Amino acid sequence: MAWKVNKTRKLYLIYIVVALVCLTACSVSYKFNGASIDYSKVRTIQIADFPIRSAYVWGPMGPMFNNKLKDVFANHTRLEQVKRNGDLKIEGEITQYQQRNKSVSSEGYSAQTELSITVNVRFTNSSNHNEDFEKQFTATASYDTRRSLNSVQEELVEQMVKDLTDQIFNATVANW
Repeated sequence: MAWKVNKTRKLYLIYIVVALVCLTACSVSYKFNGASIDYSKVRTIQIADFPIRSAYVWGPMGPMFNNKLKDVFANHTRLEQVKRNGDLKIEGEITQYQQRNKSVSSEGYSAQTELSITVNVRFTNSSNHNEDFEKQFTATASYDTRRSLNSVQEELVEQMVKDLTDQIFNATVANW
């Protein structure tokens, strides 16, 4: 009987040792920030403030967008942000901020309203001009029309700004 307990104890001990060796021997590390930048060629980025060129304006939207765009590149790349002569250059303008009815209730009134922001972006890569582009990015968010725009505007604009800055980041340095 003592032999069986000893054998079981030895097997148990072997399993624990093998498990610990496997856990400590292999270590895999991934970083999913999306950036695919050759830092030997590209070291700096110039991000200009995007002025609002839209007929309809919400004051805090401009600074919110500009700060978030700079933050995304600061947090997800090693690029140094410079005022001029950057290896990468991002500039543009906020061209549209609008709301429109998205759906109608059975009574014939607007049930949901869609808010959207469109930005025009010009991107220049001084080390590879094949990657240069100018294009528009749009983000939308909907809200129940029973709520006032003033009560949801800040939250929705924050969501749309995050979406826009992610789109711009992916289009410029992620190369998906």
